[in-house]
Amino acid sequence: MTKQIVVIGAGFAGLAAACSLAQKGHHVTLLEKNDRPGGRARQYQAQGFTFDMGPSWYWMPEVFEQFFQRFGKSTADYYDLRRLDPSYLIYFGQDDTMEVPAQRDALYALFESYEPGSSAKLAQFLAEAEYKYKVGMSEFVFKPSHNILEFADPRIVASLFKLEMFSSISTAVRKLFKHEQLIQLLEFPVLFLGATPQKTPALYSLMNYADLALGTWYPMGGMHEIVKAMVSLAEELGVDIRLNQEVQQIIVPNGHATEVVTQNQTYTVDAVVGGADYEHLDQHVLPPHLRNYSASYWDKRTMAPSSLLFYIGIDKKLPGLHHHNLFFDEDFALHAQEIYEDPQWPSKPLFYVCAPSVTDPSVAPAGHENLFFLVPLAPDLEDTDAQREKYFKIIVDRFEKLTGHAIRDHIVYQRSYAHRDFEADYHAFKGNAYGLANTLLQTAFLKPKMRNRKVNNLFYAGQLTTPGPGVPPSLISGQVVAEEVHKILT
Repeated sequence: MTKQIVVIGAGFAGLAAACSLAQKGHHVTLLEKNDRPGGRARQYQAQGFTFDMGPSWYWMPEVFEQFFQRFGKSTADYYDLRRLDPSYLIYFGQDDTMEVPAQRDALYALFESYEPGSSAKLAQFLAEAEYKYKVGMSEFVFKPSHNILEFADPRIVASLFKLEMFSSISTAVRKLFKHEQLIQLLEFPVLFLGATPQKTPALYSLMNYADLALGTWYPMGGMHEIVKAMVSLAEELGVDIRLNQEVQQIIVPNGHATEVVTQNQTYTVDAVVGGADYEHLDQHVLPPHLRNYSASYWDKRTMAPSSLLFYIGIDKKLPGLHHHNLFFDEDFALHAQEIYEDPQWPSKPLFYVCAPSVTDPSVAPAGHENLFFLVPLAPDLEDTDAQREKYFKIIVDRFEKLTGHAIRDHIVYQRSYAHRDFEADYHAFKGNAYGLANTLLQTAFLKPKMRNRKVNNLFYAGQLTTPGPGVPPSLISGQVVAEEVHKILT
């Protein structure tokens, strides 16, 4: 029998869940509080510029391909994917840059140029990272992580030490490499996972495999092309997408959800998937007796960072700028400490600049450049206009000094976005941008549970539950939760 399912939130997890459940024959209604789908991956246009509002790195391309293949499709049916080469550029200081090449041989040569003998160590490091990546993708991420017994498999237990769950990524990197700039290159991918490299399990060197081996890609038109593709697929599968529908209540008589209520409509349901912010649904939509967790539980969670973002339009081209640019000219360890250990606005922030118009002329008017500045920040900071202005001046000054491009007098469009916007637009807990940190004590079955323990047909997906933060994990989360919902309905 066809069941009525409501999915809350049209981000990657919600869209993936909706498509997967519709494919199984259910009638799916997808409710989105904002006026366009995509969640943090929304897009907007202003003065001829097209800005992706959130994710800008396309890693782990096989996760996207495998998702569409489940429906007899391919990413190529929806968007033109290009591999970036160089993958990105790192600024370590004035006239001190590192281009990170896409090709393995060029990568080995790069390492040798910094530290003779390091290419063999890189080959070893990437081989270990590949093992972690393949075991993680095949054994861990597609599990719902309801309890520890899912992992009581001799193959998994035997692999735990090889996966280096109990040592840090910092230890693993520094055991092999001595040059500080190579170390920063290898530690940077975990910066957004929610802990310093010293406290992030070495398991997550799998991110280095994703970065350096699988490569950095870009869908022409912007990251929102992925959202458009998923919306198109969902509609083809019969999903009813309703925008400007903020869920205010879930009606639960006798431990079973029967209705979902928005500001102007009520939907009858056989099951509910919460793809919106888990803490918000748990603490602000459900009544106290039906919550999975207490307010103190949530307050004690370690969150991945928030971000200060600037969307900037420049009325000239900036030769030499790459698609992805990392500015590591200040102390990496200090900034990480001020995000994770001693939360505060950073004294000397690292930052990142995405210039998609370098690759894709469609996202800016002719002769113009589209820039996306990002400063990773601790969550739950006071977010004021004065702080935003202060940091914009800091990073533009350094950008101009390090790139040699004067941009301040060429800005024709500017918009900022930080904690209070994440909270207003996404109900993001503590204004986080990336979800729950991937610390050892918040891995797999130690994350907030995918299933509500008190409402037998209410489930959660997205970056505050299994498998974790990031676009590929959110895609996977939606697929996993769809399987769990389908089980209880058949």
